[in-house]
Amino acid sequence: MASNKTLVPEAKEAMEKFKMQAASEVGVNLSQGYNGDLTSKQAGSVGGQMVKKMIESYENSMK
Repeated sequence: MASNKTLVPEAKEAMEKFKMQAASEVGVNLSQGYNGDLTSKQAGSVGGQMVKKMIESYENSMK
């Protein structure tokens, strides 16, 4: 079963900021709190952008 809990509670605020930044980069307007009105395509775009940036960050750390 999937969980929406942050594994490191201290990182919750940073993850929220990261999500908002990723949404902005792909042109999705998120509001604080509930965003159940997003389409699957919009939500997928935000999640995909977050994964892309995490992979990019990891690759840069390997240099």
